[in-house]
Amino acid sequence: MIDSILQAPDLKLAADSNQVLNYKRDRFNYITQLFGPQLPAIQNGFFNIHMTKGIIVQPHWHTNVTEMIVVISGEVITSVFNPFTQRLMSYRLKPGQVSIFPKGWFHWIITESDHAYVLAIFDQPTPDIVFGSDFLRCIPKEVIGRAYCVNEQEYANAVAPIKESLILGPPPGCCQREEGGVITQV
Repeated sequence: MIDSILQAPDLKLAADSNQVLNYKRDRFNYITQLFGPQLPAIQNGFFNIHMTKGIIVQPHWHTNVTEMIVVISGEVITSVFNPFTQRLMSYRLKPGQVSIFPKGWFHWIITESDHAYVLAIFDQPTPDIVFGSDFLRCIPKEVIGRAYCVNEQEYANAVAPIKESLILGPPPGCCQREEGGVITQV
């Protein structure tokens, strides 16, 4: 079968993956993307993820794609929950190393170096994403209390700061980290 996109007279086989900003936490922590709308001939899609130490790509899962992480620079820890074995699988990755997040598996990435650049490649041109932050903030406290015997008010207080989808976290000013005896806000 011949792809009609490849036969188009205005066929474009190159694009700038830095042009479309997907998410920006601050000037050092942001995500750009390249998907079908920017390059119709692409059969997959990807995010350029730039992060600094301690930043996390929030826990999430994809309903329709498998994701491959390629570390370009820096060092990260990728973690994925295996629903079949009920085990957490974590990998410390350096430049050139790769990990996979199978479709539907809960996963996240934590930056371990001052600056990291990660390429997240999907096996479809557009990923569906379910963010853990949305899942946590939208479950009624009464459901959590009944399902897990968790104190409803404590749960409500714990998730109260989550006001929107979080992609790169923690939110600015949210938590403190101690390094070398000095406490700083992230």
